[in-house]
Amino acid sequence: MEKAINRQRVLLDHLRPSSSHNLESTLSASACLAGDSAAYQRTSAYGDDVVIVAAYRTPQCKSKRGGFKDTHADDLLAPALIEKTNLDPREVGDIVVGSVLAPGSQRASECRMAAFYAGFPETVPIRTVNRQCSSGLQAVADVAASIKAGFYEIGIGAGLESMTKNQMSWDGDVNPKLKNFQKAQDCLLPMGVTSENVAHRFGVTRQEQDQAAVDSHRKAAAATASGRFKDEIIPVTTKIIDPKTGDEKPIVVSVDDGIRPETSVAGLGKLKPVFKKDGTTTAGNSSQISDGAGAVLLMKRSVAVRKGLPILGVFSLFVLKFRKMAFCKCISYYFALDNNVWTFAAVGVDPAIMGVGPAVAIPAAVKAAGLELEDIDLFEINEAFASQFVYCRKKLELDPQKINVNGGAMAIGHPLGATGARCVATLLHEMKRRGRDCRFGVISMCIGTGMGAAAVFESGDGSDELCNSRKVEGNNLLSRDSR
Repeated sequence: MEKAINRQRVLLDHLRPSSSHNLESTLSASACLAGDSAAYQRTSAYGDDVVIVAAYRTPQCKSKRGGFKDTHADDLLAPALIEKTNLDPREVGDIVVGSVLAPGSQRASECRMAAFYAGFPETVPIRTVNRQCSSGLQAVADVAASIKAGFYEIGIGAGLESMTKNQMSWDGDVNPKLKNFQKAQDCLLPMGVTSENVAHRFGVTRQEQDQAAVDSHRKAAAATASGRFKDEIIPVTTKIIDPKTGDEKPIVVSVDDGIRPETSVAGLGKLKPVFKKDGTTTAGNSSQISDGAGAVLLMKRSVAVRKGLPILGVFSLFVLKFRKMAFCKCISYYFALDNNVWTFAAVGVDPAIMGVGPAVAIPAAVKAAGLELEDIDLFEINEAFASQFVYCRKKLELDPQKINVNGGAMAIGHPLGATGARCVATLLHEMKRRGRDCRFGVISMCIGTGMGAAAVFESGDGSDELCNSRKVEGNNLLSRDSR
């Protein structure tokens, strides 16, 4: 009953209108024998939903050794910005690009240049955002928020990183005040050391970490072989330079080049720890340093409908599942109010164990969406390190069959600023493939200096019809919250 009371409290909070909005016009109910599932029905009243109509990414390639080692960052971003909807580029209100390593003013100029390469006119503005490893997801969230606020109707959230061109480093002196603040000191810990801290503090074994890496490569290899990435990857025409002769060779990069299908626990077990003599974090059970980009096209639902564009996913909806018992039927309601709660959460955690971020951010985002963890059908959790990935999976008691079903950063790569956009493309295309029984997905990642971010997405086309109900045997038709 406590869960039911808490849910009703959340419901009442969101029923306090910010305007004279007529709630009855946006409320619809459907009766079903759905047991613990809920029936959903959306009406035309939801024209102000922020929807995603396209999400693409470049391949992710090994830094300094892969297909993009000789590709300029702006040449990486431009192909991702050229989407396939035939949208008039003049209609885009803003482009926001997440990026981490390059100097801010330089990367801002490179992104503006990339927009011109991609065919956007001078009237379309662009800016960058940096929240470390969540920068690409933050860019998508920023665009969604701006659309919802009425600043514009169409926008692009993107991510970009060339870890070949821009390495992780600290420029200038460190403030001596740092020595008086332990948390501030911990902000400068190498990420691999924070991985070791997580493994040590929470008992994540080397075996568990190596197995997670093997699983990531196996799933990514299977996804590549079966063509599951083709819908999300934009091939990039570029060049590669022979380091010995200096000869340039034109190439087309169309697949992620860091995936190793032959990876085994036995093979990974031979690798030595990198950050601690008796540690467990190795090059094999950490994310790959990569180059890549991705972009997500968002707009108001009413605009997408008017243009006849397919809806790949929904970003900014608050789902209210209000169950009541009546004549042995479960009646579920689905609302969207003018004051929607954003289904995005950024949280702070201890910098020394920054990898635990998703374990805090995911529950926050899911709760903000009016859902529970068991309502989520798929998770894309960035595999910065196997230690933190395994910890978060165990801490949240998530079904391994729902997480990173096509592999993650240990196999595909982790171009810091681009990862969030890559995850959006991977998640939404997988949700589309799975059809109506895959309704909600979550993206999350840890963030250097001690943070976590997560966002909840809803599937697009076809999701308005009830698809997740099931026949309930017997007469126990009460919601689990009421038991």
